[in-house]
Amino acid sequence: MWNPGTWMWRAALCCVFLEAGLRTADGLNMCMSGSTTSCEECLLIHPSCAWCAQEDFGRGRTLTSRCDFSQNLQKRGCEARFIEYPTSSVSILQNMPLSSKGSGPTQFDVVQIMPQRVSLSLRPGDQTWFGLQVRQVEDYPVDLYYLMDLSLSMKDDLDTIRNLGTKLAQEMGKLTSNFRLGFGSFVDKNMSPFSYTAPKYQENPCNGYKLFPNCVPTFGFRHILPLTDKVDRFNEEVQKQMVSRNRDAPEGGFDAILQAAVCKEKIGWRKEAYHLLVFATDDVPHLALDGRLGGLVHPHDGQCHLDDRNEYSASTTMDYPSLALLGEKLAENNIFLIFAVTKRLYVIYKNFTALIPGTTVEILDQDSKNVIQLIIAAYNNIRSKVELTVWDHPEDISLSFTATCQDGKPLPGLKKCAALKIGDTVSFNVSVEARSCPPRGTDQSFTIKPVGFKDRLEVAVNYQCDCGCSKTAQSNSSFCSSIGTYNCGTCHCESGYLGARCECQEGEGSSMYISACREAEGKQICSGRGECSCNQCLCYESEFGKIYGSFCECDDFSCARHKGILCSGHGECHCGECKCHAGYIGDNCNCSTETSSCISDDGQMCSGRGNCVCGRCECTEPGAFGDTCEKCPTCPDACGTKRECIECRLFNSGRLADNQTCQRLCKDKVITVESLKTEDPGAVLCLYKTGNDCVMKFTYSEHASGQSVLTALKEPECGGSAPDPLMVLLAVVGSILLVGVLLLAVWKLIITIHDRREFARFQSARSRARYEMASNPLYKQPVSTHFLDTDFEMYRKSYNGGVH
Repeated sequence: MWNPGTWMWRAALCCVFLEAGLRTADGLNMCMSGSTTSCEECLLIHPSCAWCAQEDFGRGRTLTSRCDFSQNLQKRGCEARFIEYPTSSVSILQNMPLSSKGSGPTQFDVVQIMPQRVSLSLRPGDQTWFGLQVRQVEDYPVDLYYLMDLSLSMKDDLDTIRNLGTKLAQEMGKLTSNFRLGFGSFVDKNMSPFSYTAPKYQENPCNGYKLFPNCVPTFGFRHILPLTDKVDRFNEEVQKQMVSRNRDAPEGGFDAILQAAVCKEKIGWRKEAYHLLVFATDDVPHLALDGRLGGLVHPHDGQCHLDDRNEYSASTTMDYPSLALLGEKLAENNIFLIFAVTKRLYVIYKNFTALIPGTTVEILDQDSKNVIQLIIAAYNNIRSKVELTVWDHPEDISLSFTATCQDGKPLPGLKKCAALKIGDTVSFNVSVEARSCPPRGTDQSFTIKPVGFKDRLEVAVNYQCDCGCSKTAQSNSSFCSSIGTYNCGTCHCESGYLGARCECQEGEGSSMYISACREAEGKQICSGRGECSCNQCLCYESEFGKIYGSFCECDDFSCARHKGILCSGHGECHCGECKCHAGYIGDNCNCSTETSSCISDDGQMCSGRGNCVCGRCECTEPGAFGDTCEKCPTCPDACGTKRECIECRLFNSGRLADNQTCQRLCKDKVITVESLKTEDPGAVLCLYKTGNDCVMKFTYSEHASGQSVLTALKEPECGGSAPDPLMVLLAVVGSILLVGVLLLAVWKLIITIHDRREFARFQSARSRARYEMASNPLYKQPVSTHFLDTDFEMYRKSYNGGVH
């Protein structure tokens, strides 16, 4: 549902954002970028521009400096009461509440649109909003005029509707308690080539037609029964009707529709009722310019032309009406047109509905037997939607609509709601903007009305194009040396006079006067950024900012910038030099003197690993990083620093065991594991000995997210009791002696084995010698040597003793 407060708040917020964008975009100031010399010119530049009418404002060396943003003017010394800054506004003049029913004693005061009258005060370029609500009230009166094609092909349809009145009144009685019915018929223009014009066809166009030899003369449109609640009259009049005959296929139905719409008194349309016009035909209609085939060159004038016999008298003198004229007259008289056509014509008439607002199309059976269901369906379709139209729309005003239908969702660009139930209320927000100023004193107005409703919203428009200070303009003012008009703080001098007070005359300048506008000999006049007038420099306006100084040598936009922002946004530009705000230094004021941001959690400046420069830490320790250089896995003290966090976080011991201190200084993520893996190349392995001679191991790493991670063993690694040094020494000496003895034993074993092998070889040799001597009995040595047993034993002993 539409909420005025919400929309007004959105409008104000939009204006604030727009003004802020104009003030900062590319450093430009639209209000000061032109050469405006009057209040009215200033207001036309942009709706955010204001004019200072204070008499002593801007005295000095600046041209057209009175036009600026309102906030800037006040900063520059203009009092608020002298600032001309009109804005668009909305005033509700009539706002009667919506009705709930359309019948009963209040039926003549039924209200279906709210508000009813609005006044807009528009400043060109400045958007404003207002809302309206529309409701399809219950039990609203209905006038239905049945307009029927009585050409020969509709004979069976005429037979079908002879009792239509009674049945239709019964069905419509279920929808409204106040229903009236009327009847009219049409054929075509009674002239060639549209109809048979030979004398024998004048009284009976069906003369010679074997299938139906008798019919009434051709006619354009005939109004038969005014709207009445006596349905029996409808039946009686329909039963009297006879069909006629025309020559070509298209009919003159659009002539009939227009007459039924504009002849309000004769048809009997009530102001406080829905107007339904049912158009039943089985063929296409003639359109504008078709009449030229019969020599009709006069366009239709859109007026009522029913004669005393209630027949269309201009049928043979004016062309057929155009779709535009037809749509205009239907909307003007709040008439819903229902095309009841045969199936083969549905697409053609469906295209017409897109061009004529408030029009629907339904398929009619060949004999019109479904006409009642068709009318009921069309009526329900009409009552299920609301569509706004704008009348007398001024060319210099732009309108945009936003519909809020039953689902409560705003639909920008739409001015229509569908799928409604009778009694539903829908809302529309209307955005209005004046693009220009009309001639002075011109006021405009327009009307917003739902299609087919008598209710409407009248909108009066006046323009905020004049400044209030202009009403007190003084001609030949003494302030302007009596040769100019004082208006809104400035002098408009007569021809031939110059100066802020018209104190100078053209042609009075000389080289001596011009030299007063040079900063030094050889320099440009007014530094090339102003004009020399009355021996002083009047500086040009710049879209980038203000130019000032005795010789226009200064400005407020030529200072150093940081990231495109003048003086980094922390200073003011004065004559090309940044004047920094407190707490900032540097050529462009980008260096903060504040050091609090450099203090690490442990209270040190940059964690003792760097220097605080312009409010940020510059780390000097290799490998250190972070806002306060607090991260440094490769620093010598890294393991020692993180050890304290391991102790307090896992074992609640150590220097940081106090809970608050531990939580404040140790913000690293701690992960405990059963076994420590050191494959990560970015992780540093740290070890320390605990109080009970155990070893605690953990790794320290920095993740890409910037978080420090400590991965530690769940418990320190602990072994048995420490060995005795004396026992270690004895063990070492004993081991050495044992090795020496073992080496001697091995050497003795090797020698023994070797000797035994040699003795065995000797024994073998001696045995072979005895055999040789004993085997030759013929041989006898010349000398015999005899060994005593004792001698042999001595030899063996000496041999075993090592004497060879």
